[in-house]
Amino acid sequence: MPFELPPLPWPDDALDPSMTAKTLSFHHGKHFATYIAKLNDAIEGTPLAEKTLDEIVCETAGDPAKKGVFNNAAQVWNHAFFWNSMKPGGGGKPEGKLLERIEASFGSFDAFREQFANTAATHFGSGWIWLVANGDALEIVTTSNAETPLTSGKTPLLTLDVWEHAYYLDYQNRRPDFIASFLDGLANWDFAAANLAG
Repeated sequence: MPFELPPLPWPDDALDPSMTAKTLSFHHGKHFATYIAKLNDAIEGTPLAEKTLDEIVCETAGDPAKKGVFNNAAQVWNHAFFWNSMKPGGGGKPEGKLLERIEASFGSFDAFREQFANTAATHFGSGWIWLVANGDALEIVTTSNAETPLTSGKTPLLTLDVWEHAYYLDYQNRRPDFIASFLDGLANWDFAAANLAG
């Protein structure tokens, strides 16, 4: 079955003013939808059409002959993960085991927040900032373009999209303001905690 455009996990105006419905109409309704359409076109009539999205990403990673399939599949995966990394009224500080692991790995939540924000602000070009679990430790990692930690053996917990189309309509060139808005008002720590629990 072809992959279909899934609905957002909340109404398209639910993240205002941190992320407006106009931004989401372009980001979800056009960019994300285009990745899905291109992925379906690329795998139609091939053995990959019978695979799950995770399988397609992992099986095409690092294969130059399948770079186009990987780029679109990984962008579908990354974006689906990103939508769930946000929620209305999110942000702030997590609780429970996730907070304990953040404090153990970064020294304090404030130190984590500073490192995440700085990493996102200084990432050059298009890409993604991830909080991942690597064994018992949590790490902040970046990936460029469509790359994803799904292929690295690390467990993604939360991600922020720093491609310009994720924020430019709302923030123009003020990426640090977008990052702060994500951390303070959008980050879905319940989603991150569920990914940590496995």
